[in-house]
Amino acid sequence: MAEEVNSPNKAVNPQEETAIAPVGPVSTWLTTNGFEHQSLTADHLGVEMVQVEADLLLPLCTALYAYGFNYLQCQGAYDEGPGKSLVSFYHLVKLTEDTRNPEEVRLKVFLPRENPVVPSVYWIWKAADWQERECYDMFGIVYEGHPNLKRILMPEDWVGWPLRKDYISPDFYELQDAY
Repeated sequence: MAEEVNSPNKAVNPQEETAIAPVGPVSTWLTTNGFEHQSLTADHLGVEMVQVEADLLLPLCTALYAYGFNYLQCQGAYDEGPGKSLVSFYHLVKLTEDTRNPEEVRLKVFLPRENPVVPSVYWIWKAADWQERECYDMFGIVYEGHPNLKRILMPEDWVGWPLRKDYISPDFYELQDAY
């Protein structure tokens, strides 16, 4: 019987595949205050994850900042694979006097490969400055409203986005003089 459940040939019911994620305290607060979002399954550490549409990111982040999430611990991006979405994520922490168990939440914004544009959260958390620039440089995600969005790791004339899974490395690298 166990072989039948784990069999790769067994058809998967789409409803079973998209299980409903339990709603966490941040998601409950967002719903109570009228912010559209989708609750995702918690990560491997049990941190609540929330999916947000790109156009709703700034109002939601502003509300979370007012709610007490005063620290952007990490902002990054990843590629789900060729032909799939790019994801910009944000790990927010509510820093209080209780340093042993701070409240945390991760926000995810799924973006199309063709035109990945999301508002910059730089004006809410200054820590997003170089992190958004790195995501722009490696994945080509444009952070609208960022004060200095330009390449940070690759040369400014580099073509392409090196961490995208469909990126093809050039056959020729021009050596540059080191100063």
